[in-house]
Amino acid sequence: MILEEFDSSISAVIDPCDIRKELPDMPKVVVSCFERGTFGRMLDVYGGTIMDECSVANMAIPVYKTVYKGTPLALVLMDCGASCCAALCEDLYCMGAQMLVLFGSCGVLDSTLSDCAVMIPDAAVRDEGTSYHYLPSSDEIKVNERHIPAFTRLLDDASVKYAVGKVWTTDAVYRETRAKVQKRREQGCICVDMECSAAAAVARFRNKDIFHFFFVADVLGQDSWDPGCISNSANFSGKDKAAWLAMEFALSVSRNYGN
Repeated sequence: MILEEFDSSISAVIDPCDIRKELPDMPKVVVSCFERGTFGRMLDVYGGTIMDECSVANMAIPVYKTVYKGTPLALVLMDCGASCCAALCEDLYCMGAQMLVLFGSCGVLDSTLSDCAVMIPDAAVRDEGTSYHYLPSSDEIKVNERHIPAFTRLLDDASVKYAVGKVWTTDAVYRETRAKVQKRREQGCICVDMECSAAAAVARFRNKDIFHFFFVADVLGQDSWDPGCISNSANFSGKDKAAWLAMEFALSVSRNYGN
């Protein structure tokens, strides 16, 4: 099978560092968000000056530098989908990032968890194609192993309700059928996203670090779809709380990288 044709060679025909060069003042820790509305409010609150930009076929993606409580951090609006996210992670690592704190929305597969503010994956089902170019074929990948205890302490201190469990990562947002949702629930998945397994695979392949968490948006674990707060214009307070959690966690780990 084509997804079992993993090649462990570090060198490729096009390497990311052929395109992106290291920035001498690049913060070692990057906070990145998938939702443009939330990211825009982050820039309003935390500030940021453009250091450089990455680009995809149809847009430029600025890389901002901010100083949060005396510590330099980078801020980036992450592109959606496993392949686009993986490519942007590669760019950021080439620019000098050592760790990404990545957050965005997820769909909940268990409706009893819909009132949780935050979902933390500890494993991801690899139902996308990108991760298979970074790691040998397998159904799942462990994620966030190093950082879950510290992050849950932050959530407990902030009285934020959360759940820890497996995420189903799939690029095919319009092919989340009822049968597939039920199968993933039987596999132990509590939520669904589009990027987690791929971003984790890139970090492991490049020997970098990543922490990925979600805020709850829509609910799939029932007869009909509940869009919840998936819209950019919904639940500002919850999404901004997630952004604050990402900034606080990035601050707490930045000392590990000499920031």
